[in-house]
Amino acid sequence: MSRWKKLPDSLDPHVRQFVVQLRRLKDHSGLGLAVLAGRTGYSRSSWDRYLNGKALPPVEAVEALARACDTDPVRLVAQWEVAAGAWDTAPTPTTAPESESEPDGTTAGDRGTRVPWRAMALSSATTALVLLAVFAWIAPWEDDGGDGGGGAKPYTGEAHPKLGEFVYQPGKDYPCSVKRDDDGLLYAGYSRTRVELIQESSTRWSVVEAQCLLEHHHQSPGAADGIFGSATERAVKRAQEKGRVAVDGKIGPDTWGVLRR
Repeated sequence: MSRWKKLPDSLDPHVRQFVVQLRRLKDHSGLGLAVLAGRTGYSRSSWDRYLNGKALPPVEAVEALARACDTDPVRLVAQWEVAAGAWDTAPTPTTAPESESEPDGTTAGDRGTRVPWRAMALSSATTALVLLAVFAWIAPWEDDGGDGGGGAKPYTGEAHPKLGEFVYQPGKDYPCSVKRDDDGLLYAGYSRTRVELIQESSTRWSVVEAQCLLEHHHQSPGAADGIFGSATERAVKRAQEKGRVAVDGKIGPDTWGVLRR
């Protein structure tokens, strides 16, 4: 778990809540700043500023973070809009993310015209009401609003009828008992999906199911822990190559077909 710096006391509560959510997503994903920079296209120094409340990220960076952490970008962008409305001056979203920081520590995503978001957002009573409605909609997604990590809740798929909602437990290796059901297909007991798309960073019961099936097919993904990491991705590619389907490291209908056989 990251040990975060204390956020500036001057941050608006809405901005603080938004930054806390970004921190939680990063912590839950287990991604370091360097890896996060590589996956999003925004530099490590940029993420350091965004995650410490020194700069508001452009919306493209927020969307890229959501994809990297396998969470719903719509909700995160909605929260960004609320934070932008509370930020006196926020960076204009860029059309393309930067990959390197400049010598003075700034990046392309942090430069550009600064727009008075608060004045724009509150220019009419209607806009203000829309912002309040959006905030009310996303509020249940938050926990206690603290500055630390933990509590981030990316999409975890359907709840298991007996085991409940998937919650990642570090070091947990779920037992795998793969059996052929009456429909002639293989199941490990964690999910019966044959179409759900899962890929790197996915976290849910269907990932445990896939990991067990991969092990059954002698394509070891490592521990069956429910986290779709690099070892699982490599095992998926081997299974795809052997099953003669598209080799992309993602599990969709075709790859489920290979794993269930």
